[in-house]
Amino acid sequence: MNGEGHTLYAVGRIVKAFGIRGEVIVEPMTTDAERFHSLGKIFAGTTAGTAQPFTVAAVRTGGRGVRVQLAEVRDRTEAERLAGAFLFVPEEDRVRPPEGTFFVDDVVGLTVVTGEGRTLGTVCEVLHMPAHDVYVVSGDGREIMIPAVREFILGVDLAGRTMQVQLIDGMIE
Repeated sequence: MNGEGHTLYAVGRIVKAFGIRGEVIVEPMTTDAERFHSLGKIFAGTTAGTAQPFTVAAVRTGGRGVRVQLAEVRDRTEAERLAGAFLFVPEEDRVRPPEGTFFVDDVVGLTVVTGEGRTLGTVCEVLHMPAHDVYVVSGDGREIMIPAVREFILGVDLAGRTMQVQLIDGMIE
């Protein structure tokens, strides 16, 4: 939460300043970089708790990522101060992922159980691999890596904070 009482979600990270008019290059943390075009207000800061509101004046998507012009940032010096900061949006501007897919922050912290009801641990990290994501589950002093594919993920209950999985021989040593 930030000072305005919103729960904020990261959608990108400011990589560096661009040009002399205060634009910034943003590395998107979303599958659809075009979504930046629909944002009017965004928050920037090193954490959601310290993020300050900004007005999105212009967005350009292309080869070097996403270029964003924030109305309150007037020159390169001000833009350089934002390098490394995250861009956040409030819940109402968050775009839900397609059916059967989840945000990383939805998955991290879920309790993982087998189809037989055995608790394996908690999702502590999501690795983004070329073919598919991998859920890293920590519990009983070990880590288990479970591919995020239908063959292994039987169901996700966000309200109940659980993920039901089907393992194959050799996944747990």
